[in-house]
Amino acid sequence: MNQSRNTQKDAYSLILEAIDVGVYKPGDRLVESDLAERLGVSRTPIREALQRLETQSLLERDGRSLIVASLDHNQMAELYMVRRELEGLAASLAARHATEEEVRVLKDMVREDDALIDKPADLAKANRRFHEQIHLASHNRYLVQQLNLVHRSMALMATTSLAAEGRGEIAQAEHKKIVAAIEARDEKAAGQALKDHISVAFMTRLKQDAGDRGQGR
Repeated sequence: MNQSRNTQKDAYSLILEAIDVGVYKPGDRLVESDLAERLGVSRTPIREALQRLETQSLLERDGRSLIVASLDHNQMAELYMVRRELEGLAASLAARHATEEEVRVLKDMVREDDALIDKPADLAKANRRFHEQIHLASHNRYLVQQLNLVHRSMALMATTSLAAEGRGEIAQAEHKKIVAAIEARDEKAAGQALKDHISVAFMTRLKQDAGDRGQGR
């Protein structure tokens, strides 16, 4: 039974990761047999994983098929609003509770990520790690759980805002400001810096979407 539970968890994690990195994009159909072959997992845990993802609204029904869900404008705005407030709280708590070692890790991450400015896909992965590190540095398990749910839903966006021209460099400067406030133990400044960071990311994505509509995509 434990083995079955572990297999189910593996199938769920593998499918979620595939959505997160863009292997499966919003609107793509997920078929049990194809997933089982691709991921090397039997169909039963795949079926259970798909049911779990549907319950979490990461997948939706299209007739009898399951497809990767997509977010409309209102859903995206709602998601960013919640993310802005929760991320700001995480940064404020990190300024209060982060250990010296955790602060050094954040500083190292930002410095290393400078090399990825011209690589949006790699920078997007590094960006997720950076934010997750701040979540953990908040030392609040319930906040971390809620942020995990928010970031799962972020995977339903087909592109990253970091792909916008010049956004990578700006985002890195924003990350440095956040870390500086956390290191200074300035809770208010840390929270505001992260809120501002999310607001700029949201505006960037709105401009991306407007550009796509203008090109008929």
